[in-house]
Amino acid sequence: MNSIAKTPQPPYYAAIFTSERTEGDGGYGKMGDKMEELAAEQPGFLGVESVRDQNGVGITVSYWESLEAIKDWKHNEMHKAAQEKGKAEWYKTFGLRVSKVERDYFFTI
Repeated sequence: MNSIAKTPQPPYYAAIFTSERTEGDGGYGKMGDKMEELAAEQPGFLGVESVRDQNGVGITVSYWESLEAIKDWKHNEMHKAAQEKGKAEWYKTFGLRVSKVERDYFFTI
């Protein structure tokens, strides 16, 4: 992911996934790319932004049209498999926050 997500006018929803990685890749990068591609095919998906620092702490924000779309993504079978691999191998800690975006502002300089 190399850019700021192009989202529509609010309201919409953000699923904010914060994590701290374990050492090594162990297939994490490849699975991350696969999950981003799969999410983009899901009804209600609007975009994603993701960053990770040198200490392994990362934040991925995916944007969705509705809470129902987020729920459907959570229960996607391939996504569930990736979640289990994350719990077992890739993350020291992680959390998810879901928020309603009511306003947004963007500026280009």
